[in-house]
Amino acid sequence: MKRLKGLANPDASSATAINPFVTHDFLLSLEESGAATARTGWAGRHLLVEDETGATLAAMPAYLKNHSRGEYVFDQGWAEAFERAGGDYYPKLQVCVPFTPVTGPRLLLRPGHSANAAREALIAGALEIVKREHASSLHITFPTESEWKYLAGLGFLARTDRQFHWRNEGYSTFRGFLAALSSRKRKMISRERREALADGVSIVRLTGRDLTEAAWDAFFAFYMDTGSRKWGSPYLNRRFFSIVGERMHDKIVLVMAKRAGRYIAGALNFLGSDTIYGRYWGAVEHQAFLHFEVCYYQAIDYAIEHGLKVVEAGAQGAHKLARGYRPVPTYSAHYIANSSFRRAVADYLEREREYVEAESEELSQLAPFRKGEKQEAEF
Repeated sequence: MKRLKGLANPDASSATAINPFVTHDFLLSLEESGAATARTGWAGRHLLVEDETGATLAAMPAYLKNHSRGEYVFDQGWAEAFERAGGDYYPKLQVCVPFTPVTGPRLLLRPGHSANAAREALIAGALEIVKREHASSLHITFPTESEWKYLAGLGFLARTDRQFHWRNEGYSTFRGFLAALSSRKRKMISRERREALADGVSIVRLTGRDLTEAAWDAFFAFYMDTGSRKWGSPYLNRRFFSIVGERMHDKIVLVMAKRAGRYIAGALNFLGSDTIYGRYWGAVEHQAFLHFEVCYYQAIDYAIEHGLKVVEAGAQGAHKLARGYRPVPTYSAHYIANSSFRRAVADYLEREREYVEAESEELSQLAPFRKGEKQEAEF
């Protein structure tokens, strides 16, 4: 993979706002570890746009896939329907960050007068790969809202979904955040935090050079236990954590729970310029509410302490709502080569968008904030 330095988030004012998951270090770690390769069904088809000097003007992380695992925008039903009708849904071209349901730029552009032309070249190149590889479709998942609108303007089918994120409304302490909640929810969270740290449990945060191989060994055991129970075959291998921990140690916060001098649970977080991203969690001992403490409350604590604006705690999980996380939209854009199948998918997505919007509006009314606090969803 060619090094892609200096490509900024097209929605950001500076390169410092780059999402950590579209950096060269993260994407290359997935490939070098063997987690995202042709052997695992992630054949790299990354696109670059270069000027006459060879300088990179734009890039797009893309993979030719023969399955739909590890994407978090579910199209298995589409694949089954197309194949029942006699078509071949796979291979398909997927523009995304493997195993990472995090919104971020997918059309990476170098700022300048040629950015629009470079963006058009990326899309044209992706569509050419679809044609050349006899792929059924092109899927761009978890793009930014502006990219999603741009793609919809080109005729891509627009899809929405929902996650739950926490927002820092200028809180100076976790207690200040609790003060914004209803009395019942405030007491619930306080009780959960107390019980999570009962029976000799303590919390440590590891970052930088504290991310030792022993710490990764412990965390990998947690990850494998949770992954095996959730989806049968965890996507990442032990080597990935060593590689990414070496390359991105200053962008990682590993929250670990200990009891009797032994790690018993942990959550892996990555840092952006204004966001902490929760990615994986696991435990080898049961402790009431420890999941909420390690994954959610510690991330909120960290965001407040470091002046971060957002906590993104991963996909799904309506239980986050009661803990101060609010519904926010996520996006994807889809090009279907077969015109008949495209019409069927377009009809389905129209109804799905209406359902997602209505459900998110209902969920926003259940937010735990005191009357008068901002609660509305951002749809």
